[in-house]
Amino acid sequence: MNDIAVNVNGRRRPLAGAAAHATALDWLRDSGLSGSKEGCAEGECGACAMLLATPTPDGGTAWTPVNACLVPVYALNGQEIVTAEGLGTTEALHPVQEKLAEAGGSQCGYCTPGFACSMAGEFYRSDRTPPALDEHDEGCSEHDAEHGPNGFDLHALSGNLCRCTGYRPIRDAAYTLGSPEQDDPLQQRLAEPAPRAVPTDAEIDGARFVRPASLDDALRMLRDEPDALLVAGSTDWGVEVNIRGRRAPLVIAIEQLDELRTLTVTDDVASGAEGHIEIGAALALSEIEQRLNGTVPLLAQLFPQFASRLIRNRGTLGGNLGTGSPIGDTPPALLALGARLVLASAPGAGASGIVEREVDLAEYFTGYRQTVRRPDELIRAIRIPRPLARVTSFQKIAKRRFDDISSVAIAFALDIQDGVVTAARIGLGGVAATPLRARATEDALIGRPWNIATVRAASEVLGGEGTPMSDHRASAGYRSLMLNTALLKLYSTTVIDSKEVPA
Repeated sequence: MNDIAVNVNGRRRPLAGAAAHATALDWLRDSGLSGSKEGCAEGECGACAMLLATPTPDGGTAWTPVNACLVPVYALNGQEIVTAEGLGTTEALHPVQEKLAEAGGSQCGYCTPGFACSMAGEFYRSDRTPPALDEHDEGCSEHDAEHGPNGFDLHALSGNLCRCTGYRPIRDAAYTLGSPEQDDPLQQRLAEPAPRAVPTDAEIDGARFVRPASLDDALRMLRDEPDALLVAGSTDWGVEVNIRGRRAPLVIAIEQLDELRTLTVTDDVASGAEGHIEIGAALALSEIEQRLNGTVPLLAQLFPQFASRLIRNRGTLGGNLGTGSPIGDTPPALLALGARLVLASAPGAGASGIVEREVDLAEYFTGYRQTVRRPDELIRAIRIPRPLARVTSFQKIAKRRFDDISSVAIAFALDIQDGVVTAARIGLGGVAATPLRARATEDALIGRPWNIATVRAASEVLGGEGTPMSDHRASAGYRSLMLNTALLKLYSTTVIDSKEVPA
């Protein structure tokens, strides 16, 4: 236990004595670093934000903001974090802190440390550049509602809430940030490699937290301990720990296993076989977004609407699918993309290697938060077949535009040739006990002309898909109405006029 420690603001701090279920936030505050605050304890307010050193593709480091209230502290063994206290001092403020003070971006100050950490993550983003201006934008600071003239992406603050200051001075502070000085220690740190994952086995008062050294080790543990809890980004389990007081005798952390962090694209043109995109189940959503770089348009529409940047910096596809939730945002999109899951397990005792099976995502969900995945299995990867559909759309109906749980989520993937729908896949979330394919609506589209008559007829079918219910987010009638209008909305964005479909 004496070897289990985390580097905090440049200082090594042992974790000995922390409870197995303790979050980074609780441990930081118990250690005297009380800058990070608990506002919601479920990743919605960002008052607890801290910076985590994460690896970049070129072997360097990025300062990635995450919610300290959700990260298990033992998941930080061997890792490096910076809190608000590590950004600057009262004698020498960090540039982010200076700009917040100058703009009047703080009143009660409760949210300010979290804002400062999220802003610092964007301040140090290596590819932050001012947006290109055309002749009509010259001298206009409002040319882009979501990016500042200095390239600051306002989505970096989408997971931070302020109840008293108002967001204008905070935005003004963000938009006046320059670039880091070359002698800035946190800037210099980016040229060095990020810490590697450290195998961890901590047992405290009968509860155990384990980070296996490899996927083989993780699968053998699952085989021998079928009641073990798998945790990746912990954006779901962290809420259970904080809000519902859930505890697990054995937690296995898998988010840093190299075998679960791959992203590959295959396209075997020579053999005539269809290719696929394979995404590791433990790759963070923000990393997937960056590495795909818009090459899967349906996912590119989804990512900005999935919770906040703070959550996407930790959340994973494997976790979103593993919970089996009917209102997860990724299942409808992946259903529309025809995704398949690679489930991995260990062979019987005495044998070596990994046993894998592939499951169509449409057959994966069996009931409310129930799936075909066995207790000894984990999701290794998600495979999206290529070529991709030419017409795609993701529609999320929620009470807020960003950072909200969906009432209904609808994803479309259509192929239209010579004005006729030749293929259709539609994924739905929030309208039944499981995410599902809208099979009847797909049948109502395939083989028919892509015109308003077909769309109206298919929309009536879509409005009756699933078994929507009424709850605090929306009534059953409202959900059906949103289904009914979704296809018409897609049609209006794809058709130039009533007779023409863009090539």
